[in-house]
Parts: sequence; structure tokens; C-alpha cells
Amino acid sequence: MFETIFVEKHLASTKRARSILNKFPKANVTVIESVDDVFGKVKKPYLQKRETLNLFLGEKKGTLVKAAPDAYGLSGEPHYYFIHAYNCIYECNYCYLQGYFHSPDIVIFLNHEEICQEIERVALLEQEKGNTPWFHAGEFSDSLALSHITGELSLYHDLFSRIPYAKLELRTKSANIKPLKDLPPRENIITTFSLSPADKIKKNDLKTPSLKARLRAIKELAKLDHPIGIHFDPVVYDDGFEEKYRELIAEMLEVLPHEKLEYISVGVVRFTKNVFEQVKKNYPKSELLSTELIKSFDGKVRYNRPMRLWILSTIKELLLKASIAKEKIYLCMEDED
Repeated sequence: MFETIFVEKHLASTKRARSILNKFPKANVTVIESVDDVFGKVKKPYLQKRETLNLFLGEKKGTLVKAAPDAYGLSGEPHYYFIHAYNCIYECNYCYLQGYFHSPDIVIFLNHEEICQEIERVALLEQEKGNTPWFHAGEFSDSLALSHITGELSLYHDLFSRIPYAKLELRTKSANIKPLKDLPPRENIITTFSLSPADKIKKNDLKTPSLKARLRAIKELAKLDHPIGIHFDPVVYDDGFEEKYRELIAEMLEVLPHEKLEYISVGVVRFTKNVFEQVKKNYPKSELLSTELIKSFDGKVRYNRPMRLWILSTIKELLLKASIAKEKIYLCMEDED
């Protein structure tokens, strides 16, 4: 899976690093002073991940918990995100990571105790203001895809068991749920699955679990009473999108009863300028480029506003007709005015 594993010198002999290294006995191991000395210093094409990937084990430095952008989650409460890793083993052709880093190599951070301490500090400050803070994992890497290798989920489970006034969201496209199944469910730890119609996953969510696999994972976790959220994000338009999302909603509700759905977001495909240039380079025949895209209110490249609002309102209406409560639906990273 990984050709070379680079590990920071001060972490090389730690239990967490050794546990990961032992899972890849055939990989070359190189000890380095700092991830920043090597990662991204030589620019690698995004699609090189199809041939070789390296792994970096390091310590997350700088700000460990950051305020999330507006429209990131359910409105009315403060939202934050924390970074447990850089880059992803999947290859979604719309992914903003292809325009973010100079390398597709994976970076896994090991200083989870420090991250947990900072989450607890921020959570306490928000609680003192009377708020229910949300903390999101999965901003720069899938929350579950490598969790069987990294083994940090139990730490965050313990943390949020101690701070029931805060909520944790684990964002994923993975069906790798065994680490979660080994933990008891908690009301304030929500696993959220990104879902798209099956043909869109096959075309755009490359190397990810199929829709059927994700739905099976949702069904298993829901039966164990793990709270579940859903992201219909990004929505990629085609002439049959309405019927496809009607079918997707029906399939979702077959495995996830209404009362067990915490919330569902809807967001239309969007790109920063840099990512859009990478998409055109990496996937020139992609359907992502088959519909006119313009620079939007936030500087991102999107469908035009009337089209976006029509797509969003159409899917929202489908959700309401399926008896999903209005207060459980929100628009992700979108201007509702």
C-alpha cells in the first residue's frame, strides 16, 4: 500500500508509530526530523497516487482546532474542525485536495492527546457561553478509511464521553466501520456518510466503497444505535438527477429509519479556482465539466445561482415528501438568501 514510510525521529519509537509501522512490514522506513522537511517539497502529480503512495507519521503543529466556515453544519451553534491527517486513499475527481497540497502522499498525525486537550479546552469555553459546540473530523482526510490502521477512534470516544455537552462528527465515504462497532454508541458522536446515486459514485468517487457497501455500513451502525447523519454532497447535475435522488432517498430510508437520522445536508458541486484547474487537467472528460460553471458569490466555481437553487430546492422537496423533518435538512456551504 505504501512504498516508503517517513516517521519523525522523536516519534519513531512510540507505541503508536510502531503499531502503524508493524502493519506494513514490506515498506521502506525513513526517519526524518520533521514532516515539513520532506512532504510536498517535491511537487508530485495528484494522479501519481494511482501508482505509488508514501506515508508520513508526524506531529500536528500550529492551531489544532479551527473554526469552521459558515454553512458548515447545522446552524445556530459554533462549529470547529480538527485535522488528524492530510490526504486520502480515495480518488474523488472533484476533491479539493488535488489543488491543496503539492503531493498526494498521506500524512497521519500521532499527537492525538494534544488535539483532544485542545478540543476539551475549546468545548469548555463554548459551554460557558451556553453553546453546544460541534467538532468535525474528516476535513483533510476521510475519518474512517484508515481508522483500523491508525487506531485513534477510542481516544476521541473517551474524550466525548467526558464532554457530553459537545458533539463530534465523523465524516466518511468509507464502509470501514469495525473500529466504530467495537465502541459503544454515544448520542454526541455522529457518523455521517456521504451518499450519491450509484452511477455518480462509480463515475466520480473513484476507489471508494459502492453505494450498496455504504448503505450496509449505515444499516449495521444504525442497528447498534450509533447516531447517523447523511451528506448529499456534492450533487452533480444530469438530466435524470431528480429521479436518481428520489431512488437514493428511498434506498437510504430502507436502512435508516426516520427517527435514527440525525440530519442531512445537501450541497452542489463546487471548486476553488486552483482545484478547478486541477480537475480540468486530471479529468478532462469528466461529467463535472459538461455543464456550464461560473465564479460564484464566495469565489468558488459552481453552477449558476438559479440552477443551484433549483437543484437544492428539488432535492429538499424530495426529502420533505419522504417525511424527513424540515429541521433535519440544511444546505452545505451555500448562500440561502
